[in-house]
Amino acid sequence: MLYLSTLLIEEKDIETFDELLDVIRARAKNGEIFIRLDLKPPFPDTPENWEDKVESVFSSYIK
Repeated sequence: MLYLSTLLIEEKDIETFDELLDVIRARAKNGEIFIRLDLKPPFPDTPENWEDKVESVFSSYIK
């Protein structure tokens, strides 16, 4: 299971919400099949519907 908090700790170079989506997309392509949204991303450009966007990107790449 991919925890959003763990991903943010491991990927310290992420600076924007779009960069976060790119990393989530890559993790989903590489075999992660579950994601836990355990915190709100701390980026100034994080939209209000961030959960929907993260889940959409993640689920669209699950094999």
